Amino acid sequence: MRFKIGTYFLLAICSFFASKAFGQDPYENIIQINGVTMTADSLRAVPDVTVLVKGKNRGVMSSNSGVFSIVVYKGDTLQFSALGFRGKDYVVPKDLKGHYFSLIQLMTQDTFYLPETIVRALPTKGQFDYAFKHWSIPDDQYEIARKNTNALMLRALAYSLPRDGRESQAMYQSQQAQQAVYYGQVKPMNVLNPLAWAEFFDAWKRGDFRKKY
Repeated sequence: MRFKIGTYFLLAICSFFASKAFGQDPYENIIQINGVTMTADSLRAVPDVTVLVKGKNRGVMSSNSGVFSIVVYKGDTLQFSALGFRGKDYVVPKDLKGHYFSLIQLMTQDTFYLPETIVRALPTKGQFDYAFKHWSIPDDQYEIARKNTNALMLRALAYSLPRDGRESQAMYQSQQAQQAVYYGQVKPMNVLNPLAWAEFFDAWKRGDFRKKY
């Protein structure tokens, strides 16, 4: 009898702790961070800052005013990076209360040096004239984009490129609609159509079927 009472008591304790563990809110660790990225020296907004969640391959970018918003778990690490600024890491505290948190991330400007570039003029005016007339300078990205969006180029691509899935489906449905007109009956033949014969004779008189050299 004592063994049964001890067993029941042990099962009651286990069920209590199990219900305590499973009864926790699964969304308790989720938190939304609303923040702004600013310079550390002048407190100006830093736009286009990449905010990534470390190890989870997701993130956001700050707006033109430096404002960003992201949903993470408590304990995650946020990585801040921007061109011309040093990278920053921020660990979200695990003991935060609530599901909303405001953050001001200060970014420190970083100095980097470009490779040395030497610009020299051509020795003589004749070499400059020859270079101006005959040298072929490659197009930059803006010129390439302008040529690719030219109306003639787009028209040539439209004629040369194959149909995509949407166009093929539209063509197939159009053919099915034309064939559905004659379901259950014989499709008419123009051999017995007097209007077709009249058009044929008119074309014959005009000489449309003559060989053109």
